[in-house]
Amino acid sequence: MSPTTEKFVEMLATRFGDALKPVPSICGESTFEVKAGALREVCRVLRDDEATRFEQLIDIAGVDYLEYGSEEWNAENASSQGFSRGVSAERSRPAVGKERRFAAVYHLLSVTHNRRLRLRAFCEGIEPPMLDSVVGIWSSADWFEREAFDLFGILFRGHPDLRRLLTDYGFVGHPFRKDFPLIGNVEVRYDPEQRRVIYEPVTIEPRTLVPRVIRSDNRYESALKDTGRDG
Repeated sequence: MSPTTEKFVEMLATRFGDALKPVPSICGESTFEVKAGALREVCRVLRDDEATRFEQLIDIAGVDYLEYGSEEWNAENASSQGFSRGVSAERSRPAVGKERRFAAVYHLLSVTHNRRLRLRAFCEGIEPPMLDSVVGIWSSADWFEREAFDLFGILFRGHPDLRRLLTDYGFVGHPFRKDFPLIGNVEVRYDPEQRRVIYEPVTIEPRTLVPRVIRSDNRYESALKDTGRDG
């Protein structure tokens, strides 16, 4: 994290106190966790205060932390990340608590100060998860909140028109939740005889695909790689 960013993070931590908690960022960006009850007021100050002036909301990303921190496949000579995971289905670490399962991450941009900020707010309640809407602060939040509601089931209190945005009419469930079946709940096809769309039970059999494991062998030896020189 650059000295300028560190100074900015310290300023926000002093300004908002317990409402904002700095979160470590491996990419060196300004990241905070904001309390759900203080979300709307913190966002309003971040937009209007001359020291911050975050005029634009770039995106709102929903997150499901179900079983976050657990390793899906533990195997010898395989790491716990990405495609190099093993093939056994045992969990080596406990999952997060249900009360901190869903969160919304707000990506802010200050054109005035050429600065970015990331806020993470964990939802109130377990089911349905809920947060205050920030549509009244940034109008771009309208569709972002509808997307998070559609895909994760997060309710935004005070949103003027909280409807599904990406899924079909009558869709059941929220497809980006970690416990939503990968094969879905129904199949959809057009029936030329009935001249309408037909919903049917899923016929695809669920299966677990074995992740790719990259092992050390002579294909990855640096001495054998093509240097791009002739001869």
